[in-house]
Amino acid sequence: MKLLRVKANHFKNCADGFMIDFVAKSKKTAEDKEYELQEIAPELYVYNTMAFVGKNASGKTSAMDLLDCAYSILGGFRLENKHYSYDGVELEIVFYYAGCIYLYETTLESDKLGNRALFRNERVYRKKYYKTNVKDIYSKEGFEIIAKPLFPISPFMKSNDSLDDDQLLLPDDTSRLFYTLGKKATRAVFYDSFEAGNNTYRLMFNALKNYDIDSEVLTRVLRIFDDNVESLEMLDENNYKLKFQGVTKTLSDTQLIYMLSSGTTKGVLLYILMIASLKNGFDLLIDEVENHFHKTLVDNMISLYKDKSVNRNNATLIFTTHYCEVLDQMGRQDNIWICKSGTKVSLSNMYLDYQIRPELLKSKQYYNNAFQTAVDYDALMGLKKVLKK
Repeated sequence: MKLLRVKANHFKNCADGFMIDFVAKSKKTAEDKEYELQEIAPELYVYNTMAFVGKNASGKTSAMDLLDCAYSILGGFRLENKHYSYDGVELEIVFYYAGCIYLYETTLESDKLGNRALFRNERVYRKKYYKTNVKDIYSKEGFEIIAKPLFPISPFMKSNDSLDDDQLLLPDDTSRLFYTLGKKATRAVFYDSFEAGNNTYRLMFNALKNYDIDSEVLTRVLRIFDDNVESLEMLDENNYKLKFQGVTKTLSDTQLIYMLSSGTTKGVLLYILMIASLKNGFDLLIDEVENHFHKTLVDNMISLYKDKSVNRNNATLIFTTHYCEVLDQMGRQDNIWICKSGTKVSLSNMYLDYQIRPELLKSKQYYNNAFQTAVDYDALMGLKKVLKK
């Protein structure tokens, strides 16, 4: 399963028609196919990396929230405990799965407690994918509504048994995509800019276990962030054994957080999640990647997702950033989205909406305000005048 496009109306503070597209739009060179793109079906290419850039309060986090919303529905068939209102949100999700293009539509509303989304007016459509119609995958032509499960949902039901819509009974807070995809799966992990606090190392060891990552990998990751750390072992939910500069200590989770730097704590967890993403083929979403990593490490992450010998299962790295220099590591323009705020926040695509010569550095164009994303100079000078008084 691979997400191709998500579009929303009435989502947070976003303009209607707020849309994020994963399918490559510009010319695909042999080099692009080797490093920038992944072919998920014949002639159907999506990105290895995607970036969202813009000023503060321009909508970068809203874009990540929308993707997290789509992945939550596709992976767990539920949407709960989010920090925005579900009421009136209209979603359209297009994805590729098992040789077909699927179009999913729904309208959300909140339950009485407001912490879960209820799915209304759900429709699931499907059409067979052929490389000859790659340019028409979003066209409504050819889609047929799915009116029955694609697999047996009980021991007494055969996969070709027909069921009417009113027989497909699910709780209101569970999407009908359950009948299409069959079982829960991690489609993406969203790492935002908020710290997990004392839970950080517990989450990290849970990730090691759940995604079957070898302990040697953890040791190597720890050495990247702090070469004084020789090993780290989880004793129980709240206690750890740390070997630091040749001395072994038993520390509580709180003590461990204070012992190691904030950068090490956040960085190690995020790198472990990256490794899990690359190994298992799910996408990784990072809000404000510069809050966690030095630019060199960000460049390294991008290079790993572009390396097919490492990224063997078509994972995609998706991030927001103020590090405009990072954009120079991305060989294409159609996988970079410019976020802007007005009455509503909106997205524009660097390739589709701007005339930027490909040989020019993207960072230089950013600093030259080619995307209208520069910090307001007059506002800065206004602050300076006030401070002078």
